[in-house]
Amino acid sequence: MREVKRKAIQLKPSYKWKRKALALLLVAFCVASLVLMETQYTQIVSLSALHHRFVAKKKIAFLFIARNRLPLEMVWDAFFKGENRFSIYVHSRPGFIFNKATTRSVNFLNRQVNDSIQANWGEASMIEAERILLRHALTDPLNERFVFLSDSCIPLYNFSYTYNYIMSTSTSFVDSFADTKEGRYNPKMFPVIPVHNWRKGSQWVVLTKKHAEVVVNDTTVFAMFQQHCKRRSLPEFWRDRSFPVDPAKEHNCIPDEHYVQTLLAQEDLEGEVTRRSLTYSAWDLSASKDRERRGWHPVTYKFSDATPMLIKSIKEIDNIYYETEYRREWCTSKGKPAPCFLFARKFTRPAALHLLDMSVLGVQNEAKSES
Repeated sequence: MREVKRKAIQLKPSYKWKRKALALLLVAFCVASLVLMETQYTQIVSLSALHHRFVAKKKIAFLFIARNRLPLEMVWDAFFKGENRFSIYVHSRPGFIFNKATTRSVNFLNRQVNDSIQANWGEASMIEAERILLRHALTDPLNERFVFLSDSCIPLYNFSYTYNYIMSTSTSFVDSFADTKEGRYNPKMFPVIPVHNWRKGSQWVVLTKKHAEVVVNDTTVFAMFQQHCKRRSLPEFWRDRSFPVDPAKEHNCIPDEHYVQTLLAQEDLEGEVTRRSLTYSAWDLSASKDRERRGWHPVTYKFSDATPMLIKSIKEIDNIYYETEYRREWCTSKGKPAPCFLFARKFTRPAALHLLDMSVLGVQNEAKSES
């Protein structure tokens, strides 16, 4: 009997130890489960926040081709005010830097590309400048649309309207039509670029990321343009000639009016393109008596031209007719009739600031609002 009691006493401490060990295991299991759940919850929240951030902050890259400074920077400053759904890249002459001595706008500080080239109108260097801008803009994964602008462009609407208009469609906006004039297409481009893919249009395009990558990665069509699409030099005293002068006899090819359009036709991507520009230019001025306003460049709007009626007339354009294709483009946004143009050129600095002061561009004039 004593022997049995002794054994029971010896077993009792062992039983307590097992209970403690089991309790510790249960506590450890509960703590580990809580830690795992918290970790998974944190990951889910982080992924959700990242997804929300990506969706909410898809950006439009504004790509400016400038000579030196941007004379209309204050207009664009008002346009970008209070927004963060954009990025800016400027191609200016080599060595030009946008610092506090050359720009009054914080939006343009140090926004120049560091590998710019000397770009000349009517030469392949102009389309190389466009490709350089796209290469820089594509390094930001949030950039979803790529808008080319000249240093004389103005916005016609506020940022929100412009952003929603551009982002509401999956297409690029590329003014593109069949070019039937003699003297532009060089037969030496055949068979790499057949004549049925030859297109003409405005260089001021808006590209999707897919099409921007097509432009940057292209080597074949660009090489053909470098070799065979060149501007003939103008004859001496050409400005003194009687008007009109046939541009086809003076030029072989204007690369920036053909490159993107022809490339997308070559790649069979025209079905992914809205074939019109979002930038207005006034070309048809044959009735004008002002000879400086006629020729191969669009009209330049000066201070006296900058009126609310001018802007209203541009905003009211709702269709574009292409004679060579017997095609009329009715302009829409989100499936509804809409103005054709979001931007316009060519405006002098006094003209643009006058329009800004009159508050007819849909953007806020900070100086006026503070007064």
